[in-house]
Amino acid sequence: MADKSNRVAENVPGRYYVDEECILCGDCVERAPENFEMGDQYAYVKKQPGNADEEEQCRDGMECCPVEAIGDDGEDD
Repeated sequence: MADKSNRVAENVPGRYYVDEECILCGDCVERAPENFEMGDQYAYVKKQPGNADEEEQCRDGMECCPVEAIGDDGEDD
């Protein structure tokens, strides 16, 4: 389970985030390319979902994460 106190600094504020358990597998970026991006050490949320399709893609990215490094209990905007 992702830990919001261990969030990657590059995440934009909002509900979804990636924490430092990320292993750079790229699954989240593959499933939600408008919302996740690969960084040097971790993937991160570059944009919070703005519509139902992006929400579904972010949820899919979170559910496929092999190390559970994506959370959806972050800051509310």
